[in-house]
Amino acid sequence: MQIQESIEFLKPYYNQAKIGIILGTGLGALVQDIEIEHAIPYADIPNFPVSTVESHQGKLLFGKLNQVPVIVMQGRFHYYEGYSMQQVSFPVRVFKLLGIQTLFISNASGGLNPSFKVSDLMLITDHINLLPEHPLRGKNEDNFGPRFPDMSEPYDSKLIALAKEVAQELAIPLQEGVYAAVQGPSLETPAEYKFLRIIGGDTVGMSTVPENIVARHMGMRVFAVSVITDLGVPGFIKKISLQDVLNAAALAEPNLTRLISEMVKRV
Repeated sequence: MQIQESIEFLKPYYNQAKIGIILGTGLGALVQDIEIEHAIPYADIPNFPVSTVESHQGKLLFGKLNQVPVIVMQGRFHYYEGYSMQQVSFPVRVFKLLGIQTLFISNASGGLNPSFKVSDLMLITDHINLLPEHPLRGKNEDNFGPRFPDMSEPYDSKLIALAKEVAQELAIPLQEGVYAAVQGPSLETPAEYKFLRIIGGDTVGMSTVPENIVARHMGMRVFAVSVITDLGVPGFIKKISLQDVLNAAALAEPNLTRLISEMVKRV
């Protein structure tokens, strides 16, 4: 089984971590606060996909954040890169079987809520899955989780409450809302932004939901946060580049790093 090959390869590096972190587009600054013990390129790990997006470093890090053992994905995989949903979410399976119980996810996304500003942080309280393939499609592996996993609380309410507590203490402004996941890689048209807002989205992106579903399928707690890197709000829609996204993420990184670092210490 492919996953067992990955586990056997990674076992010698495992540091008893119970917390896993997935870093999204332009959100790599957290790595500077990690006491890295091992940095393993995805290409070296049996059966792991390889990041093809230029802003994703493509390394699995074992180390400590605030003296807490963690495993960190420095860059993730996306459906639009040509991978299947099973490949996109494969590392989450590996995390769980190594011993991870709580998963932190970050992403860069487009703001749909008129009250949001570029470089805001948004706690994801729920999501809308508009991706064309489901990561649990196919034969269910009963040892991973049930055929029909409950999704009434996709993002852990206690972790959301902790984030709000930490943010208040550190004077970090936080938004909260619903993340709509789409296939990409093209950005949305004005009409699509409008549609996504009408159906309940506060932000839109191309990741996170597959990892969340697989994590919840396996009984992991999930916390996720979006960095608003552009706006899909009428009157504020403009042409943007990857560099614009990276610049907006860079402005938000200090607050995101402080938030996650402190949360990890208290989980």
